[in-house]
Amino acid sequence: MDTDVLNFLAVPFAASLVIAGIHAYLGVHVVERGVIFVDLSLAQIAAFGATIGLLLPFTGSDPHAPIVYWISLVFTFIGAVLFSTIRSRRARIPQEAIIGIAYAVASAATILAMSKATSESEHLKDMLVGNILAVSWDEVQKTAWLYAAIGAFHFIFRRRFLMISMEPAKAEAEGISLRLWDFLFYASFGFVVTRSVSIAGVLLVFCYLIVPSVAAMLYSDRIGPRLAIGWTMGTIVSAVGVYLSLRLDLPTGATIVCTFGLALIIMAAVRPFIQRTTPTDVHQVGFADRAHGASH
Repeated sequence: MDTDVLNFLAVPFAASLVIAGIHAYLGVHVVERGVIFVDLSLAQIAAFGATIGLLLPFTGSDPHAPIVYWISLVFTFIGAVLFSTIRSRRARIPQEAIIGIAYAVASAATILAMSKATSESEHLKDMLVGNILAVSWDEVQKTAWLYAAIGAFHFIFRRRFLMISMEPAKAEAEGISLRLWDFLFYASFGFVVTRSVSIAGVLLVFCYLIVPSVAAMLYSDRIGPRLAIGWTMGTIVSAVGVYLSLRLDLPTGATIVCTFGLALIIMAAVRPFIQRTTPTDVHQVGFADRAHGASH
C-alpha cells in the first residue's frame, strides 16, 4: 500500500478511534442498564433533528451546516429528558419499550420529513451508514476535544454514574437523585451521539457502542478489563474495516459494521478454548470491585 493510500486512510481511521474510545465506555453503562437500544433511539432522534434542519430555508440544505448540528442536538436533548423521566423500578411499562417506541416514531418521522426534501434516498443512506471516508482532520480534532471533555466529566463523577447504572437501588438509598443523574448521563450521551451520527451514521454508531461492550462481557465482569477489551476490539475492527472497504471498494460504514459482527462471532467461538475455568461466584462481582477496576 503506497503512502498516498495510507494518508487517505489515516483520517477515517483516526475518526474511528475517537468514536470507539468514548462509545466503548458508554456501552458499559448502556449494557448494565439493560437499555440496549437507547443509542439507536437517540441516534435516530438526532437524525430526525438533522432532517428537520435540512428542511429549514436558512440552512441551505447543507447537512454539515453548524445550525443543522445544533437543531439535531436540541432534538437529542428532548430524547434525553424523556428517557431520564421514565426510569422507575416500579413502573408498569419497561423503559426499553418506551425507547423502542421512540426509535420507531423517530424513524417514521424522518422518512416523512425526507419525503419533502431533495435527494432523500441519499440522505437516508448517509444517516444509516454514514460516510466516514469524507471526514476531515478538522472534524476529527473538534470531535476529539468534545469527547475528551465528556470523558473528563464522566471520570470526575464516575462513582455516581457507575452506581446509578449498576446499583440504582443503592444509589437511591444514599439519596442520589436518579432522575438528575440519568438526565446528565443521557444529555452527555446526546452530545456524543449527535456528533458521531453526523460522521459515521446510525448503524455504525450503534455498533461502536454495543458490540465492544458485549464482546468484553464474554471475558470479564470487571470494568477495567472490559474497557481494555472494548478499546482494543474497536481499534482493530476500525483498522480492518477501513482497509477492507477501500481494498474491496465497499461502503466504509457498512463494511465496519459487518466486520464488528464477524469479530464478535469469532470472539464468542474462541472463548471456550481460551477462557480458564473460574469459580461460580466470579459472576457475583460487587459494585466495589467494578469501581476498583474502573479506577485502574
